[in-house]
Amino acid sequence: MRVLCVHAHFDDFEFVAAGTFELLRRRASPDFRARVLVCTDGRSGHHFRTRTETARVRLAEQAASAAVGGYEFELLCKPGGEPFEEACRTLTTDLLAALWHSIRAFEPDYLFCPPLPADPLAGVHPDHITVAEAVRRVAYMINVPHAFLGEYPVADETQSRPVKTPVILNTYDGYMTGANGGDLVVDVDEVFDVIAGESWCHQSQINEWLPWVARHQIEPTADLAAWKARLRARFDRQARDLGLPPGGAREVFTPTAWGSVPTVEQLERDLPILTSDAARRERLAVRLARWR
Repeated sequence: MRVLCVHAHFDDFEFVAAGTFELLRRRASPDFRARVLVCTDGRSGHHFRTRTETARVRLAEQAASAAVGGYEFELLCKPGGEPFEEACRTLTTDLLAALWHSIRAFEPDYLFCPPLPADPLAGVHPDHITVAEAVRRVAYMINVPHAFLGEYPVADETQSRPVKTPVILNTYDGYMTGANGGDLVVDVDEVFDVIAGESWCHQSQINEWLPWVARHQIEPTADLAAWKARLRARFDRQARDLGLPPGGAREVFTPTAWGSVPTVEQLERDLPILTSDAARRERLAVRLARWR
């Protein structure tokens, strides 16, 4: 099995899917691979560091998180080799082509990415919805080998191999409070320390930038123990937003029809999801059957 998380920024993955990736890694066969694909260079996410320094620091922080979590990390680059700038508010052909190329190269079974808001009153982060829309736009073309040959030419256009289209799941998005879904609930409490350790690597964000932005009710923390308490409070807010029982750490996902449409049984076989909510499961089963 191969799983891929596509997100806009360094540190996005840790808040939405790190626990699920860790659970999958622990129970998987030796050939299991997990990768995080970050789509921007991170240079705009600071207030007193220069953009060049911020990009360098954030890249190193993501590499440190990958070492803690045992996952592969890739920074998405344009066909010419340069990274995409942060605050990429619009789709470009280069972004679609690069995303297409990276997904085809890794060939994941499951792809996790941000959601798109259906509610016009929902708050959004422009980079998150750009990445979400890019994944949706490129999903059909994953197994279209001639889609971006202008950007990624091949020697022989008459020789193509099929590439699987993954199941595409939306993550929770803290910027979209009140408009998130949660069909699949994963209890990640047993790997909470790993989530805390990975996210603690992003010091320039959790102790410098996010407190400055003041969007996520995050204050600077003195040590890892204090950060764990702050992270618990964040999980509690997410549970309230989704109407989940209080206590514990959970990650939530929503299947889309952007890629391959799974069955409930496939999801339960492949992912460490909770199945105790019979009504939630039945609603999802009906929707997936209709899509299929």
